[in-house]
Amino acid sequence: MRSYRSLVGGHPVDGHADGAGWVHWVRAGDALEAPYDMAALKATLDTGAAGPDAFTHPSLVGRVALSGPDQRRQALAAARAHQPAWGRVPLAERVGFVTAFHQVLRARHDELLDLLVAEGHPVRVARMEISTMLAAVHPRTATVAARLMNCDHRVNGRRIELVRKPDGVVGLIPARNAAAATLVFSAVMTLAAGNAVVVDLPPSAPLSAAFVCHELIAPLLAGHARVFSALCAPVREVVPEWLASPDLDDIYYFGPSRRGLELAAECLRHGKKPILELSANDTVVVWRDARLDLAIAAMLEAFYASGQICLTPNRAVLHPQIADEAIKGLRREIERLVVGRPERTDVILSPVVRRAEFTEVVAEAVGAGATLVTGGEFVDVHEVPRARGPFIRPALLRVDGLKQARTLRAACEETFCPLLTAVIADPARIDDVIAFLNANRYGLRNSLWATDRAVIAAFRTEVRNGGTLKINDSHLGPVPLLPIDGGTARTGGPGGEANLPMLRTTHLQAISTATDVPDDLLFDYSSAVADT
Repeated sequence: MRSYRSLVGGHPVDGHADGAGWVHWVRAGDALEAPYDMAALKATLDTGAAGPDAFTHPSLVGRVALSGPDQRRQALAAARAHQPAWGRVPLAERVGFVTAFHQVLRARHDELLDLLVAEGHPVRVARMEISTMLAAVHPRTATVAARLMNCDHRVNGRRIELVRKPDGVVGLIPARNAAAATLVFSAVMTLAAGNAVVVDLPPSAPLSAAFVCHELIAPLLAGHARVFSALCAPVREVVPEWLASPDLDDIYYFGPSRRGLELAAECLRHGKKPILELSANDTVVVWRDARLDLAIAAMLEAFYASGQICLTPNRAVLHPQIADEAIKGLRREIERLVVGRPERTDVILSPVVRRAEFTEVVAEAVGAGATLVTGGEFVDVHEVPRARGPFIRPALLRVDGLKQARTLRAACEETFCPLLTAVIADPARIDDVIAFLNANRYGLRNSLWATDRAVIAAFRTEVRNGGTLKINDSHLGPVPLLPIDGGTARTGGPGGEANLPMLRTTHLQAISTATDVPDDLLFDYSSAVADT
């Protein structure tokens, strides 16, 4: 059994004196098979009522210590005290930390994979997540981000530097549904920028993220480990402390848009910088000349983790000339998807959290004239239909016309469930499709499948919505240099854009040094702007 205490200033500390306990994790596959037994085991462990035999139960994977108020204050104080020294470390050395992390993540891939699967991530989904982590901290990604941190020029006898300086101390709240992945996306590059980082791991699923903090990140910081802390406490307790603390500068938050935008307003009232990674409503556009087999594979990515990953597409816009064929092929592939334990390599579906919301959204769409092409049944882990089953068979909705799509939650809101809404583009003009994309209230990713150069050019130049655009490529798949997160509208909040954390957790400072200006021209403003 893995056991992780609170990491305060780079060092594990005992939480019992602070009145905190432990969060235990039982293997998710076993919980699907025997939910009541596993819930009882976890409850007795979490409440301290378990006998010694419980700690050797084969379903028990690990535990993470909860963090109390004193530990949380100590973590912020350590971060504030030690960040300046870390910020003075040359940027090239901090980029070396990213390279070292990338290497150790590759080396310990299988350990992290096992923990993700134990938390309930299907093997195929977990492999995708780790690939995405590796892209986010790829040496090429770090090198390019570092180049954007400094611009140095000589102008009329002066050295002009445009330098990005670390914000200071960053409090990080990873996503509850993907804590390890969002932690890696954000924390590693934020540290490389020269910041100190205090992470609040979600008590609902902290184990894989705790592994990353304790066994991958902290050891690589060596003599500067005190700039990094990993705690585990309810967000409702942590956020007010962070807002009130003079030892915190930024709050980096992954979560739903409504709460994130409320948090942004609170941050501004308290003089903190919000960095938001919120809900999404991604679109795949399939034009009349697309490679349908590949486009169908991209649309099928909607069902990774049952659509409970913000990077998966929620909707597809289909050109009417290929719509029927695309929906027929997509239905065939959807009905081949299987339900099962996360250890199975043929499974990409996960238990669904928002089951009631799924039912409401589909009923609303069908009542307004949409067609449920396939799916929507509630089933258990053995695919037996059950009204309270934790899984939902992947569903495909057909909506005829962009006008109707604009009225439906299934097409306009993040659904976070195994549902893909296929909208038939009527009128079938790329300008109308682009207007539909730009009207999206969310904006993480948009992707296009087409070969017409004019259509591709219009998509590249006219689509303002989203932090990332992808053309004739996997919607979900990672690529070094390409930001993983970041978006516009309700996905990134005010000022949202594609997110390179090394840039988002720093601020631009301009420095002018007179190096070769005669004394009599130092205050001659005209000479300073002369063309030379």
